[in-house]
Order: sequence, then C-alpha cells, then structure tokens
Amino acid sequence: MKKAIAYYRVSTDRQGKSGLGLEAQQEAVSRFAIQESYEVAAEFTEVESGKKNKRPQLLEALAQCKKQRATLIIAKLDRLGRNVAFISNLMESRVDFKAVDNPHANKLMVHLLAAFAEHEREQISVRTKDALGAAKRRGVQLGKHGKETLSKINATTAADFANTMRPIIEELKAEGFITVRAICAELNNRQIPTQRANGQKWHIQSVHALLKRVLR
Repeated sequence: MKKAIAYYRVSTDRQGKSGLGLEAQQEAVSRFAIQESYEVAAEFTEVESGKKNKRPQLLEALAQCKKQRATLIIAKLDRLGRNVAFISNLMESRVDFKAVDNPHANKLMVHLLAAFAEHEREQISVRTKDALGAAKRRGVQLGKHGKETLSKINATTAADFANTMRPIIEELKAEGFITVRAICAELNNRQIPTQRANGQKWHIQSVHALLKRVLR
C-alpha cells in the first residue's frame, strides 16, 4: 500500500464553522486514501496565525514525506493554491502531492495558480502607474486635480479587479456562500488576495463594494 502524509490547515476563528473545518478535511482525506489505496502514516495540522509565512507543520509534513517516500495529501487545492509559503516549500521539497478535490492537479498547476495571483497583483499596480503617467503627459496637474484624477484611476482599477474576482464570487455563491458576511469570511478563509494585495484581510465594506461591481 502506498504511504501518505496528511496536511490540514485551519484558522482559529473559522475551525468548525466552514465546510472545510478540521473534521471535514480529515474525513475527505480518509475517504480519498481508502479509494486510492493510501496508508496515512501521519497527520499534521497547521493553525493559521498572523505570521502568514511560517508553516512549521508543513515543513515537518514535507520532511516526513521525504523520509518515508510518501505523498502529501491535502483536502482542498484552493485553500493552498495561492498560498505563497505553501507553494515555495512544496516546490523546494520536490515532494509529490495529491489534492482530494482535484486529484489530477500537479505542482505545475499549483505554481500556475500562484503565478496568476501574483500577475494580477502586478497588473493592477502597472495599470495604476500607467494611468498616472498618461495623465501627466496630458498636462494634468496632479497636485491641483489629484483627487479627481486618482478617483478615476481607482475606479478603473477597481473595475478590472472586479472582473478578475467575478468567477471566484460566482463559485462561492454556487457553493452556498450567499450573504456578504459569508462571502467575506470565506474569501479570508481561502486567503484570496484583496485589491491591495498587501496581506490585508477582506471586510464587510470591501466585499459589499466588490459585489456591487461584480453584479453590474
């Protein structure tokens, strides 16, 4: 029988409230292991904290995978696919992994998910800088009309970001996350970057503004 190491990630304020709390993740991994003939040799649970880049349990899980020549199994790919710390550690370890919700995904797909998220953040920054540069070339005095100019730039950037977020919002609603509060909590739970992409969490107000743009 093939060996596997299970890795779970939960947040202190969301554990047990989400469809993917600790027990749900354990159950999903257990079913998958039985179906795919894996023996789960050990389980590691990461409790999310403010220190986003520190994942000691992940490092230990990867070390055990290499020691036992085992496969890393996670419950849901989208919980980790955009987590920079997870991706960098996974790539460096060269450990094989399986995601229960997407068993055909590989390290390349996870890398692409992270690259896409990073690309979107960079593009928003580039569009803002380009818009400011264009305004200057048109002779706009940013000091005098700064608020008006930046307001237009911010509106365009927000619209672009809303288009990027539309499929994610649609997916959440299809999964049963309907209210603004529920969507806000799940966006934070899945570590989906905000428009600022600087580690800032989603808030009710920012989700409400996003939904207004998505539903236009």
